[in-house]
Amino acid sequence: MEFITIIFILIFVIFALVATAILQIRMAGIKVKDFWGFIQANQILDKLYKFSKTYKIMSPQEQIIFLSEAEKVFGAYEKIPSIVWEDEYRKYSEILDTYKNVRLMRWSQQNSEKK
Repeated sequence: MEFITIIFILIFVIFALVATAILQIRMAGIKVKDFWGFIQANQILDKLYKFSKTYKIMSPQEQIIFLSEAEKVFGAYEKIPSIVWEDEYRKYSEILDTYKNVRLMRWSQQNSEKK
């Protein structure tokens, strides 16, 4: 009987912690869905950061994939206040620079093909 009581108390504490976290997220003016997207974008950000180091040798397909994934990350980060992700700012800015370079490279290739 004591074991069941302990389990119920632990379950209650877990639900209380989750509810408190959701309340704090909402009080910060963030939708829970947007925050979840931000968490997923954070994982993608780490992968893109590693991938962005080799942008000069990317194939055209890899460039398109990089651009689309980076746009997803940028969209998720725009919905969250910058104070939340200031620790990741360096990675974000490097990916943004790589994104700009790849876009510029693709644009110049397309323009040179038209001539």
